[in-house]
Amino acid sequence: MHLKTPLSLLVAVTTALVAANLAEAGIGQRFPSERKVVEDPVTGLPLVFLTSTPAGDSKIYPTHPHWTSDGQWVVFRSRRVPGQAMAVHETNGDIVQITETGYQGALCVAQKSMRLFITRRSDHENPAPEVTPAGGGRPQRPPVPLEVVAIDLAAVFADSAAGKMKPASAYETVFGTIPLDIGGGGELALDANEDYVYFRMQREAAARYLPAGVKPEPTFGPRNMGAGPTGVAKMHLATGKVEPVVAVPFQVGHIQSNPWMPGEILFCWETGGKAPQRTWAVNADGSDLRKVFPEAPYDWVTHEAVIGRDEVAIAIMGHRAPGTDDAWGPSGTRVWPTGLGIVNLRTREFYMAGQTKMGSGLWHVHGSPDGRWAVGDDFARNLWIIDRRTNEMMLLTTGHKITAADHVHPTFHPDGTRIQIQSAMLSEDDRSMNICIVPVPQAWLDRTYDERFFPSKVEMGRP
Repeated sequence: MHLKTPLSLLVAVTTALVAANLAEAGIGQRFPSERKVVEDPVTGLPLVFLTSTPAGDSKIYPTHPHWTSDGQWVVFRSRRVPGQAMAVHETNGDIVQITETGYQGALCVAQKSMRLFITRRSDHENPAPEVTPAGGGRPQRPPVPLEVVAIDLAAVFADSAAGKMKPASAYETVFGTIPLDIGGGGELALDANEDYVYFRMQREAAARYLPAGVKPEPTFGPRNMGAGPTGVAKMHLATGKVEPVVAVPFQVGHIQSNPWMPGEILFCWETGGKAPQRTWAVNADGSDLRKVFPEAPYDWVTHEAVIGRDEVAIAIMGHRAPGTDDAWGPSGTRVWPTGLGIVNLRTREFYMAGQTKMGSGLWHVHGSPDGRWAVGDDFARNLWIIDRRTNEMMLLTTGHKITAADHVHPTFHPDGTRIQIQSAMLSEDDRSMNICIVPVPQAWLDRTYDERFFPSKVEMGRP
């Protein structure tokens, strides 16, 4: 007698088989192209979605490079294979798994070589069992030292295309291990010369190196974050030597290197909101610790990103009603100047590139390395571009859903012709995000300027 199999059982079995295959699949696994072009319903701009299924995609933070050094692949996070990183080819849409043994914290895409730098748990081959915290909560694996690893992306892409993958270790270089008493996960930056990586120094280690007479800061703001000390440490990749860069009395976050200037590090005082002094820079030898933008109590500064050899973009928020003065202080209102600001790291000069006329104001910000454009999103997930010569602003795209799992986080391609964002525009659940490329309008790219009125940075005598 023939028995019919319920459809629900077939679906369950198929899903389980797919999950099992993904779990077994490793580095170099390929996924079909999801690339599609969608016209923005408001601006008409063609949006290139490099991913378009609900697979838990998210882009790298604007503090770090996103494209490989050949400018062809975008590296991103995804739950296609839980805990692993992916890359998508911008032209043909091919998606390739580029890690196999997991990673922790930031993905650092090298700009001089076709490599991806990561930290991963040193027990990745024999993971320690999860332990339930003494006070209860979700079981967690105990902390272990982290390995600093580089993955040869050129070899991964070539072997994946040929269908002749080697073991994951054939593509990896392990440089050393970060001791538990020095650093932990969550922060990693690669020096412009690709000879050092920088990471956050733990509180106990930072306390040993804090300058005499400097007292640790308490928490700041309603999120009870920001207390110190912490700091920045580094690893010399050729030797694996780990040593401190600087200890500071507050909580360090958003560590980034200057991809054009070896030995220059930026970081922030992380409070989860307004900080007493958000933006900081230091040299890799620990010298010249300095404020990037010295701020007043009414300045709500956030989301700093190095955008060129000599420049950092910051957002000075204008999202709160005039007269507001609460646990964050009197900051974030438009009683004082707000908008997308740009600081010259050499001259320390600052100017405001632009601001929306209403709403939250610009929030996450970036710029093109050639100095032509700046870009920012707002609380409504709209994306705005600014012509830095004329300060003209233009809405590029909207409709990316305020219910999305994360913010838009715009980042310019190094050639200044397009911007990468993450978007829930295509998501049926209004949350799942995809990787999307937004072009700079051709009419803007074709612009010429009367240099008598809009001189270049060189003609202005700036670096």
